[in-house]
Amino acid sequence: MIAPTKIRILECIRQGQIGGGESHLLSLVENLDRTRFEPVVLSFTDGPMIDRLQQMGVTTHVIYTTKPFNVLKWSTVKRFIEKENIQLIHAHGTRAFSNVIWAARTLKLPVIYTIHGWSFHDDQKWWVKKLRVAGEAYLVQRSDINISVSKSNQLTGKKMIPSFDSVVINNGINLKKFNASGSYADVREELNIPKDAIVLLFVARLTRQKQPLALIEAFEKALASNPKLHLLMVGDGEDKPKAIQLIKKLRLEDKTTMLKARSDVPALLAASDIFVLPSLWEGLPIGLLEAMSMGKAIIASNADGTIEIIEDGINGLLVQINDLVNTTASAITKLSNDGPLRKKLGEEAKITITQRFNAEVMTNRIEELYTQLMEAT
Repeated sequence: MIAPTKIRILECIRQGQIGGGESHLLSLVENLDRTRFEPVVLSFTDGPMIDRLQQMGVTTHVIYTTKPFNVLKWSTVKRFIEKENIQLIHAHGTRAFSNVIWAARTLKLPVIYTIHGWSFHDDQKWWVKKLRVAGEAYLVQRSDINISVSKSNQLTGKKMIPSFDSVVINNGINLKKFNASGSYADVREELNIPKDAIVLLFVARLTRQKQPLALIEAFEKALASNPKLHLLMVGDGEDKPKAIQLIKKLRLEDKTTMLKARSDVPALLAASDIFVLPSLWEGLPIGLLEAMSMGKAIIASNADGTIEIIEDGINGLLVQINDLVNTTASAITKLSNDGPLRKKLGEEAKITITQRFNAEVMTNRIEELYTQLMEAT
């Protein structure tokens, strides 16, 4: 009996560094039914994600560009897609989709576009926002199916682009990998963080969106009420030099540990007590879901995607974007001085993930869309 031909899918992502969209892609590829689907990954920069995918035996390729709509790369992308006999394209994010759309249209291939977070935001100059809305409108109108990672992500799209339509599929977490009962390397010992310290963990890109500087200022305020606090910041990004400078200015060197991006996120989470994400905006933050899966007490801003996950006082604490430093400092103080509350919030966070944000459920729903599109072509 001849085995059925696998559907060759191009999973396209903007970068090889591991952020939210990249973690989503890794989870998806890891859980795909390999008897039916053959993933090929195209990234527009190199990085640790490429190494991880290659270790998983996934065909990967990098065509370097940090620009959206980079027409100089479109012919190269088209040749790669033809060479790999791609049958369906799944683009993750604006930059990725903008650089594969011409090839997809030219080769008449079906396309799915996952919006992990819109490229337009209220704090942008009016003309920048207008330009980005126009770019997103162009893209969403040319995909066969759009996926929103949260209901709020979908509603934002509908508000700015009246013709926008999408399917909501929440990001999912690998519950075996992010397991509070698992055994992990002792990160505290590795980093010489005292065993009795209350570790505040930030794992994200150090960019304006994620507000690392506001977190450092909030941490300094909270430290006055609990000297056992220790801030562990993990990630890279354009605001990292400013963050290091601010730590020195506030004389927090002994109370903070700054690391470059690492792949052992479960071990980092196991070493922490509180996870903090004070973002200005989010689609559906995967780092937050991972921390919740590990049963961590959460402090997060009331950003669009986040408020779909965190119910204030039930499975985490929400802080106010319009007063980030003060409300984050208050939340840190509250949780650092209340062990039972940390435990209660962490347990509820874990239940939320198990019930609503499972990677297998997410992958099954995406596989259904793949099959639906292929049957229609």
